[in-house]
Amino acid sequence: MKKILVTGSSGLIGSEVCVYFAERGWEIHGVDNNQRAVFFGPQGDTRWNQDRLSASLEKQFVHHEVDIRDRLEVLNLMQEVQPAAIVHTAAQPSHDRAAAIPFADFDTNAVGTVNLLEAARRSCPEAPFAHMSTNKVYGDRPNTIPLTEHETRWDYDDPAYGDGIPEDFPIDQSKHSLFGASKVAADVMVQEYGRYFNMPTCALRGGCLTGPNHSGVELHGFLSFLAKCNLEEREFKIFGYKGKQVRDNIHSHDVARFIHAFIEKPLPGEVYNIGGGKDNTCSILEAFQLVEKYSGKQMTYSYVETNRIGDHICYYSDLTKMRKHYPAWDISISLEETMQQIVESWLQRRT
Repeated sequence: MKKILVTGSSGLIGSEVCVYFAERGWEIHGVDNNQRAVFFGPQGDTRWNQDRLSASLEKQFVHHEVDIRDRLEVLNLMQEVQPAAIVHTAAQPSHDRAAAIPFADFDTNAVGTVNLLEAARRSCPEAPFAHMSTNKVYGDRPNTIPLTEHETRWDYDDPAYGDGIPEDFPIDQSKHSLFGASKVAADVMVQEYGRYFNMPTCALRGGCLTGPNHSGVELHGFLSFLAKCNLEEREFKIFGYKGKQVRDNIHSHDVARFIHAFIEKPLPGEVYNIGGGKDNTCSILEAFQLVEKYSGKQMTYSYVETNRIGDHICYYSDLTKMRKHYPAWDISISLEETMQQIVESWLQRRT
């Protein structure tokens, strides 16, 4: 039985990857120390997801209570497990939170990634290494693209970006937030271990990664938190841009499917903008309409004129490169279906 090591295994993407590969006969080694609860408080707690994996996957799932910032522990774990593939999803994921905890943010995102890369190089350099990066590596540079304002959203007013942001979009001369900067460091190191040591690595620059197993909070997990607020009839705060800021949304299952495609046919030091693409975009205002459709509840919200630092006005991923390199892969779960699943998941967790 092949082994896969998944960091952040109790999180949205990590848990999805665990289930996906377990269904295909892999032995799963999950690495998670519930640091999300430290970053975001009790509402960010992911132990429920760890318990779900342990119960549903049983002996096929091995949990490791390891902090990826602990270099020696990571080195020893990699040597012990000797995985055939590595999926690194653990992170401090909020650009708002990073400003308050810069050391913890950088140590988790940048140093933790180097710890894993070097451990892989020493113990299993042939194992494909897929790293969940972020579209925040582009900073606020996408905001320099001319935009058109519509009734409920912004959109690009430049045909060069009609399909979205490609992987060769510049990352320099922009404001990233400290989170974006720490993820740039990790992203570049993943590329460098691929190119310098010829290891099979890729950085997946995610847009809005979402799905029913997300522990969404205000500072991270846009659609999940929005749905939670709606169902609990809590006020949702819009931060700037008239609520017309646009994101592309990709279901965690489609992320796991792409990671599988990469593991089956890995390349060294690659980068992919992984998101829902233009067909799965929505603004905050449009997301309100979508959640109301499936919850039957009116959205309660307030507006804050100041936008979040480094936030994108409009961002969606150009999926051309992904589809070219892996033509059997494409989006399989629509935004509509994703929102329906998120609403149903929060309802189940409340009972």
